[in-house]
Amino acid sequence: MGFAVATIFVDAIGIGLIFPIMPALLADLGIASVSDAALYGAALASVYAIMQFLFLPILGNLSDHLGRRPVLLIGIAALFVDYIIMGFAASFAVLFIGRLVAGIAGATVATATSYIADISAPGDRAKNFGIMGATFGIGFIVGPALGGLLGAIDIRLPFFAAAGFAGLNFAFGLFFLPESLPPENRRAFTWQRANPFKALFRAATAPNLRRPVFVVFCMMLAGYVYPAVWSFYGKEKFGWDTAIIGFSLAGYGLGVAFVQGVLIRYMLPKWGERGTVRFGLVSVIIAMTGIGFAIDTWMIFAMIIMAALGEVAGPAINGILSKLVPDREQGDLQGVLGSIESLAAIIAPPVFAGMFKLFSDGQGLYFPGAPFLLAAIITGFALLIFHKTP
Repeated sequence: MGFAVATIFVDAIGIGLIFPIMPALLADLGIASVSDAALYGAALASVYAIMQFLFLPILGNLSDHLGRRPVLLIGIAALFVDYIIMGFAASFAVLFIGRLVAGIAGATVATATSYIADISAPGDRAKNFGIMGATFGIGFIVGPALGGLLGAIDIRLPFFAAAGFAGLNFAFGLFFLPESLPPENRRAFTWQRANPFKALFRAATAPNLRRPVFVVFCMMLAGYVYPAVWSFYGKEKFGWDTAIIGFSLAGYGLGVAFVQGVLIRYMLPKWGERGTVRFGLVSVIIAMTGIGFAIDTWMIFAMIIMAALGEVAGPAINGILSKLVPDREQGDLQGVLGSIESLAAIIAPPVFAGMFKLFSDGQGLYFPGAPFLLAAIITGFALLIFHKTP
């Protein structure tokens, strides 16, 4: 459990460290316009997601065949090397390649989720997925705050800090990580199951999975508005610097840590998984609408509280889905969900960044909060579909 949680923590720190510096980093590479930089940032996010989409089911199925430990260790080692490369990147092309490699290495998150499923009783999975979400939230407290502070010293320093965290996690796993999947629960690797498009087809055609998986897709699609435009939106509309961007993300992470680590444990017994999902989706709709219309920084921080409350929906619906497949296919399920998330992450950045540029480049209606309103509409659609799901 410790290493799986640490893997999520390192992933969150690595992402969080880089978010606050992205506008300044792209400006350092010669992309000065904020609206243009948002499009370049979308390209980096999309290539990362494309690699995750292709490799998540491969690594998920490999972990069902070889065990979780070797897949996790290789992924963490690759992340360590990748952050070093990105720290020295002197051109957008090198940074682009670095994000490509990071997408492959980061695909081990599904394996870490399967590790948690392996060691958890079915009734405890939603709670333990909540621990994972809380861990990601803690990483998002440390990562952005540290990234904002380190970025103010040197714009490349956060990459080397992320490499340090990945290296420590690899050393910890190498010496202390036990295997969670016993040999009798393993199955042969097949390329048919590892095909990401086949995984999507299975999710789309399985009667018991189709609607909840589509809800997950809409939730993830809307949620990617944050990595797509948050730092650029804050800089454009409110003039935020690297430190404020970092602290705003850290505040969100603090809320997620509390909600998924503490609050969800009281909500699940009282409202059940379905009631918890509904509450989370409504909270997200309120938060995104509020962020879209915000006219001052304090309003953003107020809406961050609502956005954090919305994070109860993820582990609750993950718990629902984990009960719909047998234990020996948990890795396969997480691979499918990872592919769904990657598909959302491929689509979302160019859509939200394109909308941000359209409404903030000074050539038409000026409304940089437009991407968040679109995200609220998508979340509302997810709520409607979930309400009609048996």
